[in-house]
Amino acid sequence: MRFAPQALLGIITLSFQPASAAVRSPPEHEARLAACIRDAASGRVWLEKTLWGLRDQEGGWIGAEVPNGNGTHDLGPLQVNSSWVPRLAALTKRPREQIRCLLISDPCFNVQAARWIFLSALSSTGDFWRAVGVYHSPTGWRQRRYATAVAGHLRRRFGPNTFQTR
Repeated sequence: MRFAPQALLGIITLSFQPASAAVRSPPEHEARLAACIRDAASGRVWLEKTLWGLRDQEGGWIGAEVPNGNGTHDLGPLQVNSSWVPRLAALTKRPREQIRCLLISDPCFNVQAARWIFLSALSSTGDFWRAVGVYHSPTGWRQRRYATAVAGHLRRRFGPNTFQTR
């Protein structure tokens, strides 16, 4: 099943949002996060927008460690799930404790991890919206709900023509 942004934008009816990150993040944290997102996107506007969409949906902040019902935690500004810690530790050849600490306290490390998770999902699925959903969950219906919510955040942040190509 392929996700189409036009279809998602047309059916946004969910108010599936965590608490606003702006409430918890001082301006200097937001500025640092913006620089991290810009750097992680490496000039690819579509990727920068995607990372902002994930961040807006996740609503995390520097220092965040939010418990989930399944025993995992969502860490840092892009709420990278702690289930990724072992894989990230293996990829970076760093101890798991250090990875967890970096995800919580280093916004650029957190954004780079989120970028890697999303781009890995994009590579494996070949579908942008499915990859957005995979960032959140391995479950199909959760992926679709999440992708719809992220599309709404992208539309609010970047306007109704976010997905227009020129």
